[in-house]
Amino acid sequence: MKVSVAMATYNGEKYIKQQIDSILSQLNSDDELIISDDHSSDGTLSIIEEYRKKDSRVKLIMNEESGVTSNFENAIKHTQNEIIFLSDQDDVWKPEKVEIIKAYFERNSKIQMIMSDITVVDNNLNTTIESFYQFRGSRLGVLKNIIKNSYIGCAMSFRKELKTKILPIPRNVPMHDMWIGLVADLNKSALLIPEKLIYYRRHDSTVTSVENTSSLKEKILWRYQISSLLLKSYIKNR
Repeated sequence: MKVSVAMATYNGEKYIKQQIDSILSQLNSDDELIISDDHSSDGTLSIIEEYRKKDSRVKLIMNEESGVTSNFENAIKHTQNEIIFLSDQDDVWKPEKVEIIKAYFERNSKIQMIMSDITVVDNNLNTTIESFYQFRGSRLGVLKNIIKNSYIGCAMSFRKELKTKILPIPRNVPMHDMWIGLVADLNKSALLIPEKLIYYRRHDSTVTSVENTSSLKEKILWRYQISSLLLKSYIKNR
């Protein structure tokens, strides 16, 4: 079961080495780390180039658009292998992450998307929230996750077959991970597992958040938009 990791980067020079190291140490020789960069202006690209020159598993693609959603979409589009993991640039994967996820996929042939629990940490990897699941009330359910999203991309992995259902990622959904989780959930092919497999680092430059800070108007609009898009997706993929 070959693995592709789809990582999105942007000005991540401070933490990216630690994250890449934690990923590559778990990959086999025929796996790959696909990195899409959103036009970084710091030393991120230089760091990635160092890895790319010495490790053929590392591949760099520039994002033709800009923004988190398009950056992840770009990385996902270029993946080749059977199981695709999503990755932020500043977290740290626990050493057992890949093997545990692969084992779940092997035991659950009808499951297309798996999400693990995570431990939220600060800059120095000190725990701030022991369980994201507990913090966000994570559970399956399309309506539940439209009302209060509990899907988080850095903890997601999915089979390549799901790519045709999630791509292209609509630009008017709140985030890529909410879309991916809901599409899998709608198709009854999502699984949440209890293992905490990532140290999810929150710091001043973090792009995403464990809390939703959107206005009420934005939340209502997004819920309407994503409900309409999910209905279209369901009809298309029936």
